[in-house]
Amino acid sequence: MRLKTKLTLGIGFLFLVIIVFGVFGIISIFRLKSDADKVLKNNYETLVYNNNMLKALEHLRADSLAFRLFESNLVLQEKNITEPGEKDGTLQVRQYFEQLRINRNDSVAMAGIRQSIQLVNDLNQEAILRKNEAARESAGSAATWMTIIFTVLALIAFTLVVNFPGVISNPIRQLASGISAIADKNYSRRIHLSQKDEFGDLANAFNVMAGKLDEYEHSNLARIKFEKSRIEAVINNMRDAIIGFDENKNILFMNSVAESLTGLREKEVAGKYAPDLALRNDLMRTLLQDAQRSELEIFADGKKSYFVNERIEVRNEEERIGDVIVLRNITPFHELDEAKTNFIATVSHELKTPISSIKMSASLMDDPRIGEMNKEQQELLSGIRDDADRLLKITSELLNMSQVETGNIQLKLHAASPESIVQQAVQAVQFQAQQKQVSIRTQNGPALPAVLADTEKTSWVMINFLTNAIRYAPEGSVIEVSTILKAGKVSFAVKDHGIGIDEKYLPRIFERYYKVPGNYEKSGTGLGLAISREFIEAQGGTIWVESRIGEGSRFGFDFPAID
Repeated sequence: MRLKTKLTLGIGFLFLVIIVFGVFGIISIFRLKSDADKVLKNNYETLVYNNNMLKALEHLRADSLAFRLFESNLVLQEKNITEPGEKDGTLQVRQYFEQLRINRNDSVAMAGIRQSIQLVNDLNQEAILRKNEAARESAGSAATWMTIIFTVLALIAFTLVVNFPGVISNPIRQLASGISAIADKNYSRRIHLSQKDEFGDLANAFNVMAGKLDEYEHSNLARIKFEKSRIEAVINNMRDAIIGFDENKNILFMNSVAESLTGLREKEVAGKYAPDLALRNDLMRTLLQDAQRSELEIFADGKKSYFVNERIEVRNEEERIGDVIVLRNITPFHELDEAKTNFIATVSHELKTPISSIKMSASLMDDPRIGEMNKEQQELLSGIRDDADRLLKITSELLNMSQVETGNIQLKLHAASPESIVQQAVQAVQFQAQQKQVSIRTQNGPALPAVLADTEKTSWVMINFLTNAIRYAPEGSVIEVSTILKAGKVSFAVKDHGIGIDEKYLPRIFERYYKVPGNYEKSGTGLGLAISREFIEAQGGTIWVESRIGEGSRFGFDFPAID
């Protein structure tokens, strides 16, 4: 039976109970009311009429009003004859009354009236008793039947109240329990309902769903385990060290490379709080620091290796669920970079001797004692000198860069005068400026304090700035060299009025081998500004640049002033 049918039958039965009990009660009430109305109308009114006539009979001889009262009640009684024998008694009253109408002093007629009225009263009183008994019997019968019907219906309703909610609640309880089991991934749970209604259909659908989930779970479990093993194998065979953390910084996993570097074992530290381990493990403490280092030098397995620390935040949609720290092994690149630096340093050093010899030979050839040269020969000799100077500058820059890359910058720091640094640099490029008809104007602030610097390398930076300014400044223009005290620092600056540099290229202007694209001279290695930055920062200073297209460029650096 369908659930809808059960609900319809249950509610319909309750509705029928209300209808039946109500109709039977109404019928019984109306029957009792009808019996009471009959007693009131048929018998009680007759007794009232007869009593009125008996009262009027006492004054009938002398009072005409009593005569009329008697006659009116007699008329009413004649219209209310309901009991057997009542008609004859009333008729006798009428006959005796007619005799009194002729002779009001007829005592025989008066006695006859009293006797006839008493007869009618006796008949109605007996009828009242009889009808009262009948009404009592009807009321008792109605009460009996209503008690029987009420008892039967109450038992049936009680049965419904006790059992019917269970028809709905029990299947719902089993379904809720089954759903909770499925939520806990207990896919073997089944619901057994023998009902052939909507709940039975729902239980069958639930069992089919649970079976499919159970089948899916078991069919994919082996594959998931295989994929997990494969991922673990891939991670363990990587050359990079990998450590995984949950959102609370508890260690989830680490591969074999990470175990080797940290000296920890995954099976011993899995699930443990990483900051607690960092208290007795220097590398773990370094890795957990918020400030990431560009390069880590780690000695492990009897050799020195180099790694780059990279932290990856793992998210599931918008929720952070952990972190992964990857130590990328850059040892091969470091070794190649070191070999490249050594090669450049060696080649540059070896080239300086022949280049110097070329310059000396060119100078000797220019000596008139060797012989006179024609104009073409002098132009060729001038080209040889320029190329030799350019090669010598390139080799010097490469040697300086090799010092920077190997960290072997040798500084001779001492209290130096800003004016002497500027003067030394300007004198070095004065001839080059005169050849291009560019003038250099220096402006030093009053009473400049000394700075802690290496005069030679700082002058080299200033010379590099001035050389670039001369190269890009228009002929006949002015290059401004300024030295001022600002916020406790001595600021050196070189400004030209050349073509300027687009602002989008400025962030990379001090990178190694970087050349600004566009209408710029292609000569040079792109190392001068990079070396300048390394020299200035190695002395504790800061280097900077300001430039706009068409307005020229302003290069400078700042050193803390010595009190």
